[in-house]
Amino acid sequence: MSNGAHYEVLARKYRPQTFLELTGQEHVSRTLQNAIDSGRVAHAFLFTGARGVGKTSTARILAKTLNCERGVTHEPCNVCPLCIEITKGTSTDVFEIDGASNTGVDDIRELRDNIKYLPSHSRYKIFIIDEVHMLSTSAFNALLKTLEEPPDHVKFILATTEPHKLPVTILSRCQRFDFKRVAVTRIVGRLRQIAESEGITVNDSALALVARKGDGSMRDALTAFDQVLACCGSIVLDEDVATLLGAVDRQLLGKISGAIFNGDTQGVLAGVKMVDGVGYNMRQFCQELIEHFRNLLVINSVKKPEEILDVSAAELDELRQQAEGFSSLEIQRRLTLLIKADADMAQATFPRLILEIALLKLATLEPVVPVQELLEKIKVMEAGAVHTPALPWKAERTPPAVESRRHEPTHSSTPTAPAASPPSAGPRAQAPGSHSDWERFVGYVSEKNPVLGSILEHGSPLKQEPGSMEIGFPAGSYYLSSIQDSASIVEIQDLAQAFTGLKTVFRVTPITPEGGENPLSLVEKKKSEHEQRQDELKQEVASHPVINEALRVFGGTITEIREA
Repeated sequence: MSNGAHYEVLARKYRPQTFLELTGQEHVSRTLQNAIDSGRVAHAFLFTGARGVGKTSTARILAKTLNCERGVTHEPCNVCPLCIEITKGTSTDVFEIDGASNTGVDDIRELRDNIKYLPSHSRYKIFIIDEVHMLSTSAFNALLKTLEEPPDHVKFILATTEPHKLPVTILSRCQRFDFKRVAVTRIVGRLRQIAESEGITVNDSALALVARKGDGSMRDALTAFDQVLACCGSIVLDEDVATLLGAVDRQLLGKISGAIFNGDTQGVLAGVKMVDGVGYNMRQFCQELIEHFRNLLVINSVKKPEEILDVSAAELDELRQQAEGFSSLEIQRRLTLLIKADADMAQATFPRLILEIALLKLATLEPVVPVQELLEKIKVMEAGAVHTPALPWKAERTPPAVESRRHEPTHSSTPTAPAASPPSAGPRAQAPGSHSDWERFVGYVSEKNPVLGSILEHGSPLKQEPGSMEIGFPAGSYYLSSIQDSASIVEIQDLAQAFTGLKTVFRVTPITPEGGENPLSLVEKKKSEHEQRQDELKQEVASHPVINEALRVFGGTITEIREA
C-alpha cells in the first residue's frame, strides 16, 4: 500500500526539465535558446498547440533558464534552489494561473497589482497563464495595457489550445510559438527510453499502439503507457496492449485488407466478427481501416512515404509488403467506399451491418481499366489496326461493350445539310463456308466471351468446313499471340461445337502480306465498307442541288457530314 501511495505517474516523473528533453518541439526550443543567447527575450510569449505537446513544460523550462542562479542560459541547471522551486511549483516569483478558474476581471486586476512589486529573490517575476482563451472579455481588456508595457522585471507566458478565441489585441502583443503534434515515431522513441529506464520488456509494435493512442499528445501517450504497465507489469505483450487500449491490432487490419484484395468474403466477415467480439466500436474500426488504406495509397503514390506517413519503421515495412501488387486505382476506389460507409454509420442503427456490406463490396469490386485505355481500345477496334498497345485484356472480367452504331467521319456545311439516306443492309448469305457464317460465329462468341470475340474480329477465315475451322492472324501480331494459348483454343472449339452442332477442330495460322490474298477480317471488312460508304456520301453531298445552292448563297464550305 505504501508503494502505491508514493507512486509517481510517468507523465510527471518523466516531464521534460530541459529544452533538450523536449520531444518533437525542436523548432520552439531552438528559437527560445537563440533568443536567450542573443539577449532578445521578449516580455510576452504565446504558446499554442494541442493538449499534452509540451506547452506548460516549455513555459517552466523557460522560467528556469531566466531565473537560474547560474545566470540566464539556454539550459537550466536544475540543481540550484531557484530551479528546484520552479520544478516543484513552489517558487514565489513564478506564478502558474489557470485561465479557466480565474476568468474574471477582478482576478486580472489582482495580478496587475502584484506586478508592481519586485521579485522576492529571483531575477524575474514570471506569470504563466494556462488556457488563456478562457478569460472573459473584460479580463482581456484589463490585461492589455500591462501585457503591452510590463515592468522590466516581469515576463508573461500565455498558453492555449484554441488561439483563434483570443482577441487580436492580445495576439499582437505576444511572440507566438506554435507547438506541433508529436509524431508517432518520436513518441515511440521516448516510450522506448522510459521502458528501458523502468526495466520494461515491450516490442516496438506495442509501443506504436500506445503512441497512436496518444494521438499526437506525449502526455496522453504516457498516461496510456501507465495504464498498460499497471495491467501487464514488466512484460508487455502486443495483444494485451490492443485489448487494454481498445486499439485494433495492425495485423488484423492487414489481414482484412488482404482478404479484401483477394476477394475472400469469408475472411472479411470473420475479421468483422473478431472486431465485434472484443467489443470494439465499429465506426472507430472503420476509421482505422480508412487510415490503413490511406497509408497504402500514399506508399503506392510517392517515392518517399516515410516523409508523409506518421508510422514507425516496422509498420512502414509491413505496409510496403501489403501494398505490393495493388495499383493506386484499386486502393483509391476502395478507400472512397470506406469513407462513404463511415458517413453512413454516423446515424445508423446497425453499424456492423453497414460495415459488412461495405467490406463485401470492397472484396467483390470488379477491376476497371482507365478511361484513356478504353478510348484507345475503341479507336483500335474501329480503325481495324493490326497492332495495338499492350492493353489489359486478360485482366478484364467484363470488357466494355462497343456500340454497334457507326460513327462515320463526315462533312457538314454552315447550313444544315439534309440527312443522307442510310446504306442498305447487305445480303445475309447462308451458304456453308461463307463470310456471313464467320461473322455470325464471331457474334456468337462475342456474346459468350467478349474478349475472345474482339480478338476473332481481327482474324481472316482461311477455311470453314463442317468440323474444321482455320483462321489466319498477322504474324507477330498481338492477336496471334493472344489466341494461341491452349485455353483459348479449347474454349473456341467448345463454342464452335455449340454453334454448329459438330465437334470442330480450330486451327490458328500466321499470315503475311506476301503470302497472297487472304480473306478480309471482320475489322478489315468493316473498314472497307466504311471507306466505300464515305465515298458514296461525298458523291451524294457533292451532287445535292440544295446543298450546292446553300453553299453558293451563304459562301460556305463543307467541313463535316453526319449521317442521320
